[in-house]
Amino acid sequence: MAVVRVSRQSRPGLRVTAPSPGGSSEPTAWQRPVRGPRRTSADGPWHPAARTWLRTAREAVRDPLRRPRVDMGLPGRNRHPSLLGRPAMAVAAMISILTTGSLAPPAQAAVFPIPDPDAFYWAPPNIADYRPGDVVRSRTVAAPGFPGATAWQLVYRSSNSADAPIAAVTTVLVPGGVGNRPLVSYQPFVNSLGLHCAPSHSLFDGGLRESAALNLLLARGWAVAVPDHLGPASSYGAARLGGRLTLDGVRAAKRFAPTGLADSPVGLAGYSGGGMATGFAAALAPEYAPELPIVGAAMGGVPVNIGKLALDVGATPNPLFGLGFAAAVGLEREYPDVMSLDARMTPAGHDLRGRIANACTDEIIGAAANRSFAEYFTGGVDDVSGAQIRVLHENSLETFAGAPRVPVYQWHGGADVVNPWLARDVAGRYCASGTPVLFEIIPGADHGAAIAPGSANAFGYLGDRFAGLAPPNNC
Repeated sequence: MAVVRVSRQSRPGLRVTAPSPGGSSEPTAWQRPVRGPRRTSADGPWHPAARTWLRTAREAVRDPLRRPRVDMGLPGRNRHPSLLGRPAMAVAAMISILTTGSLAPPAQAAVFPIPDPDAFYWAPPNIADYRPGDVVRSRTVAAPGFPGATAWQLVYRSSNSADAPIAAVTTVLVPGGVGNRPLVSYQPFVNSLGLHCAPSHSLFDGGLRESAALNLLLARGWAVAVPDHLGPASSYGAARLGGRLTLDGVRAAKRFAPTGLADSPVGLAGYSGGGMATGFAAALAPEYAPELPIVGAAMGGVPVNIGKLALDVGATPNPLFGLGFAAAVGLEREYPDVMSLDARMTPAGHDLRGRIANACTDEIIGAAANRSFAEYFTGGVDDVSGAQIRVLHENSLETFAGAPRVPVYQWHGGADVVNPWLARDVAGRYCASGTPVLFEIIPGADHGAAIAPGSANAFGYLGDRFAGLAPPNNC
């Protein structure tokens, strides 16, 4: 396995490994990143907010609060300053075009999704009487795509970002056989706004692209819990909520006697948006669910800073702009008083929000491919509220203060539009806190190409944790 060593003087105790098909471990030559061409006026107009953000970000380079950077030899792509102090204002300024101002919309487009017509999902009037993770109701479901497995869907109590009680859902798959078995909570990359896109639906209608991965876990004899980690309003982007829902889903799976999982060790896994929920579950667990016997977490392609991701996909036209727009809608759903989008939306923005309010990933991407914030929001950057900054901080692993206390495997594509530099920084912070982290770069892989090789490594990593082996790390 090729190893790129990172200076310990620059970043506490982290070097980066790059898996290779042959499994070699020869050190690679140090290379400085290849920087792309500078943007010029010929490339098209910048949104006013993007210009302001970039100007502020450049000034922030000299800010004493800025954490040190190290050069991993990755392609130089969008390495924004850390979201601390003045840089926090810079990133939140971009988001403020979505949340401040006084432009009255011509009409109110739909914000929340159409409620699920299946009463199974509905919260009972006494939901507050349950503890987080308590099972409210359950049902068995046919699972033809998972041969030999028994499947249950559990409605359980959790809490939203305002600490109000909510009903959440997880699907539990248990393979045939007897005896105590490990439990993996697998968080899919849902990236959607419609409730019908949730895993409890897509697992059984052919819409979940990660079904094959779940069968690999089941083939190992492991039980699998798949939570609807975007919650009852499909709040895509609210990653801290996803962490809570994941942990409470594990509690529910273990408390539900028919699964036989009460004494099972637990692993966490997820990629991309599912990696966000996985990362937050691991970071929240020491305080939110310390009783859970979590032995390890594996997460890949994680957008560790949602504000900076919004800049990457929205400051200029981008094929994935729709996902950035959808994340803004998801945050609006979870924080309606702070993150409302109405004030700055153009008529086109209201139309787009209405068109994707119940959409799944592909429809969201197609609805706004190669667009940018400038087409859907109006005005420049004025004031950014502390409340808006706090929302971004509490939903970004880069700035969330908590750290996992269990071993972590983290992987990223070297050519991923989701910034690998930021993910590397988070891994370094976890290392500095004493968490054993194995951080790997898949050389040359973009966001999609990194899924398969990293997932194979992730499942092997969790298998070793279940076996009680000492966790490897490159801290």
